[in-house]
Amino acid sequence: MSSIADAFENARSEGRAALMPYLMGGFPDADTAAAVADAYVDAGADLVELGVPFSDPLADGPVIHDAATRALAGGANLEAVLRISERIADRVPVVPMVYANMALARGAESFAKALADAGAAGAIVPDLPPGEGSELAEALQGSSLALVPLVAPTSSPERRRQIAEEAEGFVYVVSDTRTTGEREELPAGLGDLVAAVKDDSPVPVAVGFGIGTPEQAAAVGEIADGVIIGSRLVRAAGEAGSADEAARAVASFVHDCREAMS
Repeated sequence: MSSIADAFENARSEGRAALMPYLMGGFPDADTAAAVADAYVDAGADLVELGVPFSDPLADGPVIHDAATRALAGGANLEAVLRISERIADRVPVVPMVYANMALARGAESFAKALADAGAAGAIVPDLPPGEGSELAEALQGSSLALVPLVAPTSSPERRRQIAEEAEGFVYVVSDTRTTGEREELPAGLGDLVAAVKDDSPVPVAVGFGIGTPEQAAAVGEIADGVIIGSRLVRAAGEAGSADEAARAVASFVHDCREAMS
């Protein structure tokens, strides 16, 4: 958990927001996913969100949904995906994004131990309602891992305040009411939402969903502590013809985002 705080603080000391690229574990295959993870670190990622493929990813749009389907077809599972965490966790904090069924089906304690053994810094569980994840939260806390909460534009002020005040690691602000995916422009009112969450949160506030260009990353970095980029990078990895090409493509985009955010 402390490594998450350190990553945000290091970025802040450089006068910018932290950059957190997302990758789908096992997509388009295990070797390419590993190459993409290395490329993220080498290109300047401050943290990495590590997606674990699931058959019914309710929060994800077509690009990430398709990536999850292909990863599952290729044999990806939690254990295989966590090898990526083991690979890079000594260089950047890794926060797996896992749907609740996968975490609870194996038992909260077992899930927390698997993440801790892989060097993860926390977990994002997008379909776990606030107030209903106490067992999982306690298990993660017992392993010094953060259960990162999400705040949406539709969250009531009361719920938003409760989520923010109890947050660990960072607060993940969902910029849009739609599923993940690239957008032509950032939503109106995003600045007000981020400011409201920051007023109530003792931990950094990062924004994800819909950020698909370096310019958008820079704009979000002006109002938030962290910028999360997913579909644009997953698309780049899927369109590449080899692991090396995928690594070059995502590294170039991450580097451009870092430059724009600086």
